[in-house]
Parts: sequence; structure tokens; C-alpha cells
Amino acid sequence: MGKRLIVIGGVAAGMSAAAKAKRTHRDMEVVVCEKGSFISYAACGMPYFLAGDIADHRELIVRTPEQMIEQGIDARIRHEVMAIDTQARTVVVRDHDRRRDLSLDYDTMVIAAGARPAWPSLEGSDLDGVFGLRSLESGLALQRFLAQHKPKKAVIVGGGYVGVEMAETFRRLGLQVTMIVRSGRVLRATADDDVRKLVQAELDLHGVEIVQDMPISFEGERNLEAVVTAGGRQPCEIAMLGMGAVPNVELALGAGVLLGPTGAVATDVSMRTNLPGVFAAGDCAEALHLVTGQPAYIPLGSTANKQGRVAGENAAGGQAVFGGVVGTMVLRCFELTVATTGLTAAGARDAGYKVQETMIQAKDISHYFPGAEDIHVKLVADSDTGKLLGGQIAGKHGVAKRIDVLATALFNRMTVAQLRQLDLSYAPPFAPVWDPILVAANVAAK
Repeated sequence: MGKRLIVIGGVAAGMSAAAKAKRTHRDMEVVVCEKGSFISYAACGMPYFLAGDIADHRELIVRTPEQMIEQGIDARIRHEVMAIDTQARTVVVRDHDRRRDLSLDYDTMVIAAGARPAWPSLEGSDLDGVFGLRSLESGLALQRFLAQHKPKKAVIVGGGYVGVEMAETFRRLGLQVTMIVRSGRVLRATADDDVRKLVQAELDLHGVEIVQDMPISFEGERNLEAVVTAGGRQPCEIAMLGMGAVPNVELALGAGVLLGPTGAVATDVSMRTNLPGVFAAGDCAEALHLVTGQPAYIPLGSTANKQGRVAGENAAGGQAVFGGVVGTMVLRCFELTVATTGLTAAGARDAGYKVQETMIQAKDISHYFPGAEDIHVKLVADSDTGKLLGGQIAGKHGVAKRIDVLATALFNRMTVAQLRQLDLSYAPPFAPVWDPILVAANVAAK
């Protein structure tokens, strides 16, 4: 008999871990316990599903439990792990459909419990019409509410990237949208003010009102009627929480798994926790930030999938290593694409660097070619060494392509002087002879 691996959580990290473990050790019994009703789905696609770009939620599902069973993986939906006994190497699992608890033993385990929306402890937060968006179930609930209640006014509490994406979604659906942001600055943790202002201008252009205020409570009888703030009252029929994510660590913590400085599960480069045979991956776990050399909490699907593969391979006896992250992300805000990687200038100063900031505006393709648009590139560098620390790009086209260049440069610890020497592609319909990346690097290198 082969050994048994139990995977807690069946979305990005969990299913990547399960599949990789099975490929690594064909005789291993792999059991996935997912408390929700779906496994292996693209959560990042939900704003576009809600906007109507994706007609059926099933298009977001990569694998079903039946498909995983065909591959030899026992994927169980609506099975919630309630407790872990690391001494006996058992877990207590609640089967919500049969309303019973069962005990399963394990040889190795991957905790991929994910994260949940940051939910403020405010009066009325349980009213119908107050939503977070993290699981596919939450997306379907939001879709049902929109169809049944046909709200006219939406309030988004918080200014993170999910909030920005949902502001676009609500506007496309014809709702009035107000974003309540305590600092008054959307994407405050992601972009510096000079780039962030471009995003706020795009939101303003499309009728999204940004209010600097603090939510106090949600008001209503049974259904939401308003968000009450320190400065007044915002009438609405639907409110969306966009205040970031909180790692689901309670189960791990109760089993004796150590947390790191970010509050997520601490792991080494093999995704091992402090407990023998117990690994962690995805949105409940930390990742090594390659720029700072310190643990970071950056819950993104791309990171979750990579960490899951490493955890699954090692849980099956392999020797894989997770290479770390530089915090690369990209989002669409109406006609504007904004992307960041590495440290912001503010983040670099907080990390103790002496910072040099360079921001340029150029054309995204040859200026004489039809359709040329402005693109903004910002580089953040260590002024003592010239080492690239981060980058931010905003524009209509070609943003994702270029942020990946900067992410690669960060991964390889390049300086701006080295960045300016890159042999980037050139043809008039795709890029100028001096790509905006090179223009920014030339200015920074001076």
C-alpha cells in the first residue's frame, strides 16, 4: 500500500499539490478535502463573469471532482477538515452532505486552506446585499442578488485591486458606484501616488466616485439600505468589500503550525512547515520576497499554483524548491491597464533603501503607427547601487508584456544599467525602436 496524502483545500494550490503529488508518486493515495461545492476554478475570472464576459460559471472550472477521480485523486467537495491531530496523524472531516464526521489518517499533508475577504466587524455586515468576493460560491451569490434585486447603487468599501475591478464591473452593469477608501487613495499598497493618480483619473472618467471616509456600519432592516460612514451616509442596495484578504490559518494554528511575521503560515523553500510531514501552500501561506529577502503575504493565483506544485511534489517524496516572488500583478480599470512588480518607492524606503524614482511617458508603439497611445513607466531603484527594486506601468496596451520584463529583471537582480542593455523586440505595430522600458532605464541610469 502506498502512503496517504491529505490536501486541505481544493482550489489553486490544493489541486496543483494533489496533481503533482500523484504524478510524482503513482502509488500514493491522494485525498482532497474541500469545504466548498467546487474545486479547481479560476477565482480571478469572477469580476468578468459577473460583468457578462463569461456566459457560464462552469467555464471558470478547470477540473471537476469526477475528472480528478479519473486521474486517481479522491477529491471530496463539501468535506471540511475540522481538526488536525499531528501526533496521531489524523484529521477530523465533516461531510456536510451526509451530516457526519469521519476520521482519516495521513502520512503527509498539504494545508491549502486559502484566504477570505477582510470582513470588518461592523454592525449590519450580515445584511443581505453585503458581499465579499473570493470563492466561486460568493460570485454566484452575488450574481443571483444582482439578478433578483436589480440594485441601482453600489458602494465598494476599500480600494484594493478587487475593488477596482468590481467598480468597473458594476459600472458596466449600469450601477452608480461609490468607493469608500479610508486613505482616499485606491491601490495604496500596490502603486505609488504618481501611478495611482492615473487609476483614479480613469475611475473618475467612468463615473466612479471616490470618497475619503471611514465606514461605521451597514444600515437596513433585512436588506442593505446604506453604508454609514464617519462623514455621512451612502445610500445603496449592494456593498462590496474590497479591503484585501485574510489567510485562513485557524486550523493550522490549532494544530501547532507556526505563523510567520505576516500572519500567514511560515514555510521554508520546500513549502514545509515546522511540523514533520506538514506542508502549506497558496493564499494561507507566506512567500519569500526576492527583493527584500523577507517573507511576504501576496495572495495571487499564480503564486498559489507554483507553491502547490512544490508542496505536492515534496509531500510525495520529491525535492522541489519554490523560487520566491517579486509581487507581480496586473489589473484592468476600464480602458487602463496598470501593473506593478517588486517594491513601490514607499515600500522600498520602508525597507531601508535609499530610493531613486524615475517615471517616463512614451508611446506604446511607434509614434507614427495608427493607434499609438501614451504609456507610463516608473522604475524604482537603489540609488547607491543602481539595483532595480520595482516597477509600475500604466497604459492602454502592452502593459502586461512590459511588466513581465521588469519582473524577470528583478528575479535576476539586475541593475538599471543592465536593464537598458536588453535586446527587446521592435516592430512599428508592437513597440518603438526605443521601447518605453529602455527609455525609462536610460533616464534612470543617468
